[in-house]
Amino acid sequence: MDAFKQISAFVNVATRGSLSAAARAEGVTPAIIGRRLDALEARLHVKLLIRTTRKLTLTFEGQAFLEDCQKVLNDLANAEAAVSLGSVRASGQLRVSAPSGFGRRHVAPLVGEFMQANPEVRVFLNLSDRLVDLLNENIDCAIRIGELTDSSLVSVRLGEMRRVVVASPAYLVAHGVPREPADLAGHNCLSLGQQRGWVFRNPETAAVDTYKVSGSFECNDGAVLHEWALAGRGLAWRSLWEVGQDLQEGRLSSVLDAWQAQPMGIYAVFPQRRHLPLRVRLFIDLLKETYSRASYWELS
Repeated sequence: MDAFKQISAFVNVATRGSLSAAARAEGVTPAIIGRRLDALEARLHVKLLIRTTRKLTLTFEGQAFLEDCQKVLNDLANAEAAVSLGSVRASGQLRVSAPSGFGRRHVAPLVGEFMQANPEVRVFLNLSDRLVDLLNENIDCAIRIGELTDSSLVSVRLGEMRRVVVASPAYLVAHGVPREPADLAGHNCLSLGQQRGWVFRNPETAAVDTYKVSGSFECNDGAVLHEWALAGRGLAWRSLWEVGQDLQEGRLSSVLDAWQAQPMGIYAVFPQRRHLPLRVRLFIDLLKETYSRASYWELS
């Protein structure tokens, strides 16, 4: 028997004083109400009501249970009313983490948009390139790019991201256009570090290889490499999220496009929970709707 119907029958009997009054309220027979009460008491292994032919009396356990049941039914009624009136709103604090550069350009603006649409939500945005511990740092949702290694987290794929080799048109005029990765040996490659290499996928064999590159400048800050590429100082291997608008507006050109590696996933990750708060679900929906549009990256 449905647990909700049992609880509803109990509350109606206790507040209306008789099985017949409760039956009229629910549009059933008194016998059905009686069976629901019996089933509830059997399931709970406790006596809730003392029933005689003359009156009904709540037991001590029944009185305590009645108060809890009334609260549950009232909360449910309020929730249904709010939904029917379209007034359910996200509220509370949303704590988000994202990589620094990506977060500045592609998370922070969406946080602003999200807060305009959900004025009752407060947001804490943590921009860091370290791997944030979501549980210990009380983070609701983190944005991560590339392979996920933490199996204890739940992930939602928001979109995908490619890395491209770029240079300014002036650099390519002066130094020529590489046609295959082996040609990079003759170019000044601006890298995060020679040990990391640039990854390419052979368009004929689909084999993926990492090429060690070299040049006159290395830097552990990708934004600096981006600026140097814009200044015509060499080739850089950058993510489309960073250089998409430069490509669109002609400040940079991409090379070795046929050799691009498979795209990396962009993910929202969060701790294992049975129910995500509405504010988290709505924010993830906004990210997914935005990042899944290829046109977004071309204009970013």
